[in-house]
Amino acid sequence: MKLLVIEDEPRAAEYLRQGLAESGYAVEVSHDGTDGLHRAVTGDYDLVLLDVMLPGIDGFAVLAAIRASKATPVLMLTARSQVRDKVRGFELGTDDYLVKPFEFPELLARVRALLRRGQQQAAPDPVLRVADLEVDAIRHRATRGGRRIDLSAKEFALLALLAHHAGEVLTRTQIAAMVWDIHFDSDTNVVDVAVSRLRARVDDPFERKLIHTVRGVGYVLEARGDL
Repeated sequence: MKLLVIEDEPRAAEYLRQGLAESGYAVEVSHDGTDGLHRAVTGDYDLVLLDVMLPGIDGFAVLAAIRASKATPVLMLTARSQVRDKVRGFELGTDDYLVKPFEFPELLARVRALLRRGQQQAAPDPVLRVADLEVDAIRHRATRGGRRIDLSAKEFALLALLAHHAGEVLTRTQIAAMVWDIHFDSDTNVVDVAVSRLRARVDDPFERKLIHTVRGVGYVLEARGDL
């Protein structure tokens, strides 16, 4: 886990760096708001520990700028204990707020909690859902309305591709390249035949159709208002 500490007071910054490093984290330190903001926005960090009182740009402005471009978890550290400052921090998007002075075990517990939360949020859902259709990319299983749909390997790959790009029109060339790893030839109807077979399994038994043709372009999987 890679952490960024933005703290202008040298002793406090070193205290945080050493304690977090001893706890197994890779730690970088910035001593002012301008440099800290640049690192936070351009770097790849799992958590930012952000002091409020900073030279150059204060912590609230740094937080607002981070939130404008990234969802990196932020733990604000400040000597300000007023409720209005805490409220401002949370309104700007901080994930947690710790008032100085604090005991390091409490800081470490909050860091670990935010990192666990970030990992849970980042874990992608392997099940793709469009209306009553579910495509489980891990189990290679597709169901619609709770009913199992039996598909060949290529049919499942095609359905998973369409589901992953639900609402997005995919051209025949894109489909051929991503499912069959071939350059699409306008003289072949391999994509159209595969889509037709997929429709027979995914759409034909149901009143609502999900696989739609976009004339002259390709195909799209989406739940439209009409049946």
